[in-house]
Amino acid sequence: MPAAHWEGTGVDEGHDELRVDGGRLRRSLEAMAEIGATPGGGMHRLALSDDDRRARDLLVAWLEELGTRVEVDEMGNIFGRRPGRDDGLPPVMTGSHLDTQPRGGRFDGVLGVMGALEVLRTLHERDVVTERPIVLVDWTNEEGSRFAPAMMASGVWAGALDRDWAWARTDADGFRFGDELARIGYRGPVPCARRPFHAYYELHIEQGPRLEREGRAIGVPRGIVCLHWYDVYIEGTANQVGTTPMEGRNDALVTAAEMVLEVRDLPARMGGGMVATVGELYTHPNSRNVVPGAAHFTVDIRSWDDELALGAWDLLQAEFRAIAARHGCGVRIEETWRVRHNEFAPELVARVRHAAGRLGYSTLDMESGAGHDASYMATVGPAAMVFVPSIGGRSHVEVEETSWEDCEAGANVLLQCVLASAHERDAGAGAG
Repeated sequence: MPAAHWEGTGVDEGHDELRVDGGRLRRSLEAMAEIGATPGGGMHRLALSDDDRRARDLLVAWLEELGTRVEVDEMGNIFGRRPGRDDGLPPVMTGSHLDTQPRGGRFDGVLGVMGALEVLRTLHERDVVTERPIVLVDWTNEEGSRFAPAMMASGVWAGALDRDWAWARTDADGFRFGDELARIGYRGPVPCARRPFHAYYELHIEQGPRLEREGRAIGVPRGIVCLHWYDVYIEGTANQVGTTPMEGRNDALVTAAEMVLEVRDLPARMGGGMVATVGELYTHPNSRNVVPGAAHFTVDIRSWDDELALGAWDLLQAEFRAIAARHGCGVRIEETWRVRHNEFAPELVARVRHAAGRLGYSTLDMESGAGHDASYMATVGPAAMVFVPSIGGRSHVEVEETSWEDCEAGANVLLQCVLASAHERDAGAGAG
């Protein structure tokens, strides 16, 4: 088949007939789902684990089959580059992540990488030549469940986080991020630093109920809410439970419990669109017959309104200190991570909406309440996302599910958007 060339820049000019192979996309997703599979049908593939290495190895093998140039940077980010007619032009980038939550789902993140791979496969088998190169990227440690914070490697790549700081982060067992990256063989030689790109697209499941509830096929987010992560450490007095009177106890867990309820009630008190969650809680010595002497829990606050989130945290800190004083406990609070809300490039958002419409898919304009690597990408260049429905609105759990038809639809929208951007010769809003 002769190579195909298109000069137009619109989504509808010259390549409307191209579609991904939905069956092949499903087989790729199912193959990835075997690596770290759980009995409940989900995934347990934490960042820099042996299963993460196996998933990376499989992705690299698939990329090499397509003749892409594969590079791995100092943070373990994997880049598969398909050349363009003018290979010196800044590329179009697309991808997501392969790491998962503990006992999480098999679509979160993985769909974005496999969807990008399917785009490259479709172009390869049709001998399509684009003006610009296209780069598939697998970002390291997007979830942040083993090594906090989330989106760590894309944050380093974008210049928002320091590489050495990231390498020094430890998991619950004291293993260092940089050491584990080297152990699995993915601490690459390429500097983890941003390079010029023309556009970035990320395909992802919605992770919420709106698309399914409103009967829409494609979500078109305008951006991603701010994300604030905090760690709270409480120091009480451990003692024998049977001989320590109830009055006068310095119970770190009871203190933490009152604080957790304050977090739960925070959004209602503040008003506006906000969510607040305690996702982790640890006690010491964690024995049934010892009054807890220490506790540690996390706080996650998210909102489109950055100032609302900051004001809520100021209020919460004051409440925490008052509660600790009332129980005779010490409290130490650390800001682990803070990312302001980020808006996507309007022209790319419009392109996602237009591509979906031309393909016959219904759309819904929305915001992303979940964090994604696209958040950091949007700080340094034009970015956009494509959402597909999550059945029952469930995600980060083993029962996370998205229909194969919706996966294919999202990949088709991704294909059209990537192609349209990759055929543009003008610099547009490309990043430096």
